[in-house]
Amino acid sequence: MIDTSAFQGKTAKYYTLGCKLNFSETSTFGRLLQDMGVRTAEKEERADICLINTCSVTEVADHKCRQAIHRMVRENPGSFVVVTGCYAQLKPDYVARIDGVDLVLGSNEKADLVQYLSNAWATRDGTARNAAGGNGALHEFHSVRTKDITSFQPSCSRGNRTRYFLKVQDGCNYFCTYCTIPYARGFSRNPTIASLVEQARRAAAEGGKEIVLTGVNIGDFGETTHERFIDLVRALDGVEGISRFRISSLEPDLLTDELIDYCAGSRAFMPHFHIPLQSGSDEVLRLMHRRYDTALFAHKIRLIKEKMPDAFIGVDVMVGCRGERPELFEECYEFLDSLPVTQLHVFPYSERPGTSALSIPYVVADKDKKARSNRLLKLSDEKTHAFYAAHIGQEAEVLFEKAARGKAMHGFTRNYIRVELSAREAREEFDNQLLRVRLGEFNHAGTALKAILL
Repeated sequence: MIDTSAFQGKTAKYYTLGCKLNFSETSTFGRLLQDMGVRTAEKEERADICLINTCSVTEVADHKCRQAIHRMVRENPGSFVVVTGCYAQLKPDYVARIDGVDLVLGSNEKADLVQYLSNAWATRDGTARNAAGGNGALHEFHSVRTKDITSFQPSCSRGNRTRYFLKVQDGCNYFCTYCTIPYARGFSRNPTIASLVEQARRAAAEGGKEIVLTGVNIGDFGETTHERFIDLVRALDGVEGISRFRISSLEPDLLTDELIDYCAGSRAFMPHFHIPLQSGSDEVLRLMHRRYDTALFAHKIRLIKEKMPDAFIGVDVMVGCRGERPELFEECYEFLDSLPVTQLHVFPYSERPGTSALSIPYVVADKDKKARSNRLLKLSDEKTHAFYAAHIGQEAEVLFEKAARGKAMHGFTRNYIRVELSAREAREEFDNQLLRVRLGEFNHAGTALKAILL
């Protein structure tokens, strides 16, 4: 039994970097601390506990993690600082030496956050600091070997958002040449369909209307329980009270035709897909050790559009990776230009120590990475603008999100078009409500369509 009396009345601040999975986990950490009597600190208030959930997908992400840790320490003097997440898993010794950090939790350890925090808190000024040496960080980290990362931390939390995020899977068995995620999060693993359905039902009981399925490689669901992702989708589709489900990201080779067909006729799964491509060149895909080619990817996109013409399709693209010669980038650009996708999430390649991509001899200069990124971002803007424009004048159902008093409200249609309701028409009671609107022209910033209430 953990004694949480020492935490009653304490305050905490949270900072999350990276993917939706990280945000989901941080939200769960916040709920656990809240159950211990810890409240979230106000913006200008010094917190007693600071938790930073880190990312390590690129060198830029690593840099942002270091900045976030230093800023939290600086702005909250004397606070108990906990660092977890992928950067903490991959660089635990470095993180433990950062001045002001008290506890570093690896991928296994974060599943028992409350236990580790309670133990470290109780001995903060005694045994732990003396044993740790240096600045005093307690290094709760057991191994960086992928096979040793086996725990699964359930997570279904809302945080400050309207949407809930349900973690259905963790880890990855794909060792793409540029990626360190399998080393940071371990092999693919998942809970049972029954447990996930129960979490979704609890979210519905709390008033949740939309749930986003998150994970590292969620199409690989079933590695642990020998179940199938399509069966999870079918089971969740029957959860009463949840009006919308979104799938955060699916690898092209795991996005089955059966799943596309099911989503097209689903009650609650939205016409909204996020599919990582990484490159539109077959040669670069081979260098990356991706498990598909452009022909398969194009088939998936066209099948989605055939079954769901109004579907929003987001695509991840990496530019400037080793081996991406200029003519191969041109292949990628032309391929993406030819596809009826909605938005491109563009990432410049970043060298990651320990990855096999470092053995590929051709290196793209930083200025060329930037130029390629800008070209794809421009293409993305054109595609997104055209997609939005095609829906002007149509009626749509929008799930609105809470806005600050006197500010415009925003929400999303079923197919993920961002919608803006003017501050004059916004009402507090519209928060987390599904409302019918007519889609008007673009807002002033060009980032949403104006909502006309019906």
